Amino acid sequence: MSEERQERFAVYVEAMAKVIGHADREEPLRDYCLGLLMPGERKSVEPIAAVIAPSRVSAKHQSLLHFVANAPWSDEQVLDRVRELTLPIIERSGAIEAWIIDDTGFPKKGRHSVGVARQYCGQLGKQDNCQVAVSLSLANHAASLPVAWRLYLPLEWTADAARRSASGIPERVGFLTKPQIALDQIRAACEADLPRGVVVMDAGYGTDTGLREAIGALGLTYIAGIQPQTSVWAPGTAPLPPQAWSGRGRPPLLTRRDAEHRPVSVKALALDLPEASWRMIAWREGVAGPLTSRFARIRVRAAHRDY
Repeated sequence: MSEERQERFAVYVEAMAKVIGHADREEPLRDYCLGLLMPGERKSVEPIAAVIAPSRVSAKHQSLLHFVANAPWSDEQVLDRVRELTLPIIERSGAIEAWIIDDTGFPKKGRHSVGVARQYCGQLGKQDNCQVAVSLSLANHAASLPVAWRLYLPLEWTADAARRSASGIPERVGFLTKPQIALDQIRAACEADLPRGVVVMDAGYGTDTGLREAIGALGLTYIAGIQPQTSVWAPGTAPLPPQAWSGRGRPPLLTRRDAEHRPVSVKALALDLPEASWRMIAWREGVAGPLTSRFARIRVRAAHRDY
């Protein structure tokens, strides 16, 4: 590491140390951050200790283990401090353009790490044993920065009193779906008045109607992936108005449909579009050349609103 980078790293660690509490945590914080930056596949405390202090691995391991597992500090305060230091640097390359909702999977072998379960892991591209964390990142074309990060706890964890007690999960922490966690993070970002951007999410979040509606209610624009079977009203179509209600009995809840007034799936709608509706767009260079695909844009109405 060059002398300039060493100085920048020292300033960064010092700034982080001010929000994690006691001064005696600064050394293990520096060691842990340095271990995360150094080469090595495993980033748990024992391998980091072996890299940082090969002549006294046991002592360094105990120091790092206490720092990671037992030293209390506020995740929110640490992330806020990281944002204060980093966001101005990112914005030198341009204004924030996107708020990215995503989750990250961490493959695990055992079952005792908090939140570990058999679930989809993005790193592996399949269902497997892992932890999952939901994040909200601010981004422009140059860089992105996570400003919120929370571990997802499957119901099998939050509903298991013995597991909760053994792992120290606070009583106030209950079950939340990933979209619910993401919405909490978005609301907090709005309350903090962070630079606005278009909310971007894949189909894992975009198929959640409540999340999309809540984002719209916050005055944010979003781009969401959805499933092929999602139903919409095609251009020029709409449901029939509800039947007249006499005022007696229960009013009708559903709008009327007939053969000419039925929503269609987005897949069927896309397959019916004429060739002229599609454009080939490249968005960046990949390993084997430009990443490209065909895109079409039309205005539709979500069919879930016909109640």
